[in-house]
Parts: sequence; C-alpha cells; structure tokens
Amino acid sequence: MRSDGDAPVLLDLENISKQFPGVKALDRVSMTVRAGTVHALMGENGAGKSTLMKCLFGIYARDEGHIYLEGREIRFRSAREALDNGVAMVHQELNQALKRSVMDNIWLGRYPRMGRLPFVSERRMLADTMAVFKELEVHVNPKTIMSTMPVSQRQMVEIAKAVSFHSKVIVFDEPTSSLTETEVEHLFRIIRMLRDRGCGIIYISHKMEEILRISDEVTIMRDGQWVATKPAAELTMNEIIRLMVGREITNRFPPKDSQPSGEPVLEVSGLYARYSRLKDVSFQLRKGEILGVAGLDGSGRTELLENLFGSAARASGVLVKTGRRIHNRSPRESIANGFAMVTEERRATGIMDILSVRENTTISCLRGCRGVGPFLSSRKIASKTDWSIGAMRIKTPRQTTKLRSLSGGNQQKVVFGRWALTQPEIFLLDEPTRGIDVGAKYEIYQLIIQMAREGKSVVMVSSEMPELLGICHRILVMSGGRLAGEVDAGHTTQEEIMTLAAKYA
Repeated sequence: MRSDGDAPVLLDLENISKQFPGVKALDRVSMTVRAGTVHALMGENGAGKSTLMKCLFGIYARDEGHIYLEGREIRFRSAREALDNGVAMVHQELNQALKRSVMDNIWLGRYPRMGRLPFVSERRMLADTMAVFKELEVHVNPKTIMSTMPVSQRQMVEIAKAVSFHSKVIVFDEPTSSLTETEVEHLFRIIRMLRDRGCGIIYISHKMEEILRISDEVTIMRDGQWVATKPAAELTMNEIIRLMVGREITNRFPPKDSQPSGEPVLEVSGLYARYSRLKDVSFQLRKGEILGVAGLDGSGRTELLENLFGSAARASGVLVKTGRRIHNRSPRESIANGFAMVTEERRATGIMDILSVRENTTISCLRGCRGVGPFLSSRKIASKTDWSIGAMRIKTPRQTTKLRSLSGGNQQKVVFGRWALTQPEIFLLDEPTRGIDVGAKYEIYQLIIQMAREGKSVVMVSSEMPELLGICHRILVMSGGRLAGEVDAGHTTQEEIMTLAAKYA
C-alpha cells in the first residue's frame, strides 16, 4: 500500500447516473483513479458498483455524467471498444468459450495472422500466450481446453487476457472469490507489478482484509450513491462496514445457540468417486448440525458434495440416512431422499437469470403447484413465491422481476428459497456466500443457522476460514481427495486446519 495523492489522474468519472425501469441504479456518482494506484470500490450487493463499471466499459449507456481517460472524454459503445482504448475488466462471473483452448480464449476476436495471409498463426498465438504467462508466472498449458480446468485457473487465464491488451485501466471484479490463499498472493504480485508500471487498478471486493492490504484509496457506495472516498490507511474494517451498510454491525456472525443432537441423520462410509481423486471418505452428519468442509483448491471439497447429491458418478461407498440405505444416483433421486444442493457457480449452475424470480423459485416444486388436470395453478405458484420472498427476506420489486436484475445476495436467497420449498432434511452448500457483501452474508448466515435450529442438517464448503469457524459446529478437512481430519469449530485454529489441509496435498 502506498500514498500517491500527487500521481496524475488516469481516469475520472463525474456525476454518472443510470436509470432502469423503476430503479435509479446510479445517482450522480463520481470517482477518480490515479496512475500507479489501486483504487478499491466497495458497497453492498445492489449498491451500484457493477453498474458503474458497466457504464465505464460500454456495456451500459450512461444517462448523465462524463468519463475522462487521460483527460480525453470517452463514451465507449462496446466492451471491444473499451479494450481497444486500454480499459479492461476481469468479471467475477466468467464468460468463456469452455470448449475452446486457453490460448483461443485469450486471443478470441484478435487472432494473430500469418503475415498478410487470412489464416490464424497457431505458432505465433502459442508464443504470445507463453510470453504473457511467463511474465505473470501463470503455469497453465495454453492448449488445455477451458472446461477441463478448475474455476481458479480459469480466473487466472481471464486476468492474463486483460493484461495481454496492455491496458491502462484494469477492473478486477471479485477476483479472489474462487482463488486459494497461494493464488491470492500470486494475484497480488501481479497487481503490484501492474501498479508499478503505472496502470490504474480498480479493485472490487467484499473481503475487507484484502481491501485494506492491497488498496491505496477506497470509494464506498450505498444505494446507487457515492458515500465516501478515503485513503485505505485511514480506514478500519468497522468503519468500512458502517459506511457500506449505514449502520454498525458489531458481530460478523450470528450466534449459533443451538447444538446438534447426537442422532446421526447421515452416515457416509468408504466413499470413492469414479472420475475424480475423491477416495475413502467416511463421516457422520447429525440432526441440526452445520458441518463445515475445509481444504485447499482441488482437495475434493466440491467433489464430495457432488457425489453426495448424485451429480457426479460414485465408484463405491455406502450412504445411510436415518437408518435406511440410500443411493442418490442422480439429483432427482437425491431430492426425493430429502437432499438439496446450492452450487458454487451460481450463474452457471444455480440460476436461470433470464427468467423471473417466480420461475426460479418454483422450478423445483412444480408438483406442488398443480391445479386442475395437467395444468399448473397460478395461485399456488404465486403463494409459494410469496412465502419464499418473505421467509428469505428477498428484496425484489415484484415476483415477475427478472432474476438478473437482482443483486448477487438476493439471487442467492432465491436459490435458498427454491430448495426450502422442497422441504429437504439435508442442505449441501458449496461456497454459499461467494461474491456476496458483508450485509447479505450476515443474512445468509442467519438462514443457515435458522435451518439448523429447525432440525435441518447442513454440509457447507467454504474457502473462508473465519466463516467456517464462525457458524459451523464441526469441520471436516479435505486434502488430496481424502479426509485429512475432523476438528471442533469451537476449539480449533486456522493453523491447525491449514496443517491438515496440506497433509496429502
């Protein structure tokens, strides 16, 4: 972190306003980014951060205001025009050609040619990709197909793509949401390198520890308006939270005042996956328990949940639920057996963002929405959606609102509400607060703890150690596809968990 108050202004956004039908997303927001600095942009989900960046990047046309890049007024009409003018953005929700190679994704739309011939030069594309990767110390085979890589490596490819444009301004939107601690350190080295070159970095994150560590200045937004811009050195976590949410949040985690009963609701023995490294995993889950799953990226955490839910093939293993053996060979069978799963990649596998809140909420319980004969009952669908909106405290103008217009936190609560309507006994949660602000996180924690109070059982994967320690009763630690150990969340440390996580890595 450094202070560069006298550095030249690289990017200036003045009084930016943007209105959608019924919603004023931005109300005269201003922000200044200096060359060679990291400027953090913070706010709750729905505060207007992404809308502001989309106005900069040419995805949205602003209604009012001016944007200046190196003193020249700009109004980009497309993302490509922004990239050609030195403004790049690494999006949180990756939008990649998953069936194409890494280097295809980096050079898509600007393939290097064979001299004057209208053919793509594979040799030059490979060499250029290797040069970017060498500079950034990214260890990925450029010929690898994107869909075969974990999200964390795909994120690093997206960062390399942004750097390959030799951009003057790079926007990082929740760049560490799917990265391990080692990968976060690597990303921070890249950001410092870009900063030292004179780039202006806009860093959007809900992780306050990162913001205070990497940023020079912080701009905070609330309800589509500018609240404050301050040097990072003058801010504390409590001050940031107060500015973001407009009130004090004294505790990051709600009290988990209930204790699980001794009765096991699920017993897993000798679980082996067919197509992943998951092997010989055995554990018990008790009624009313929140069981955390920790581990490094690639340790088998997600694979464990997918095997329990039947969305990944199992080679062997025994599942016993309340004394009865079950198989869970498919998600349909798992749902019938009282399981529900909230996936890690909300946009890719959790929601249908072009559909409405109502459609997303009731898609898993249409049997209970039948009317006369084979027809669905509009009244039952509306009633169930009303219940979900109220129970999950979803902020939406109406049931028919398209899900993509809701904040990330509210989208996640729609997913929770959808599964709650199926009346499950066991919730499988994979990174349930990924990309969600501190206020919405607290509400998600409350929902999880309330489910446990009601006698539901929860298995929760998280990359955030404080989160696991804050709301879980016990924590399983995965390493190299195996169960490395089990700890009591109330009597362990992050150091003990990390030691177990490295056991078979």
